[in-house]
Amino acid sequence: MSRTAYIRARVEPELKKSAEQILKDLGITASQAVTMLYKCIQRKHGWPLELKIPNEETQKIFEETDKGVGIVECSGPDEMFKK
Repeated sequence: MSRTAYIRARVEPELKKSAEQILKDLGITASQAVTMLYKCIQRKHGWPLELKIPNEETQKIFEETDKGVGIVECSGPDEMFKK
């Protein structure tokens, strides 16, 4: 016998709109996405994504690249590995 439970969550309206458009493009409803997340949590007995706080060096690099500092552009993988 199937039962339905409800989940209520508050998120920013723009986040909801953006995420639901992506889910729509994927052919997945918000309810299906939440169900998939819960099933993954159940299978792994924990959060299914790696959650880490970046160390100081990584955080500095994130901040620099957000500002466009230190970005190297390559035309392809061969050039990237050469650099």
